[in-house]
Amino acid sequence: MSEVQKKLQELSDEYQKFQGELSTAIEARQKLESQQQENTTVQKEFNLLDDDANIYKQIGPVLLKQDKAEAVMSVNGRLEFIEKEIQRVEKQIEGIQEKAETVKTNIQSAAQQAQPAA
Repeated sequence: MSEVQKKLQELSDEYQKFQGELSTAIEARQKLESQQQENTTVQKEFNLLDDDANIYKQIGPVLLKQDKAEAVMSVNGRLEFIEKEIQRVEKQIEGIQEKAETVKTNIQSAAQQAQPAA
């Protein structure tokens, strides 16, 4: 009986670990989506500007003038990077969910084995 309880406890701890990892990954995805939204807004604003418009980039406490083409390339590059990171985190989330589901199934079967013995 105690061996089954020990196994259930180990499985439960493993499941909780996966839930923590899942929570962390979801927070990372939300942060990336927020950054994506910000950069998409900047991209839309760039599309409204004339080619000779003044664009400034903040570096620390200083604003530096930046060429529009350079700024557009920078934002497009960031958006591509963010999109790839979102895809990577999505795959990570799917993997964690699959592992957690497997552990959950193992917990249920171990609990069923423990019931007849009780």
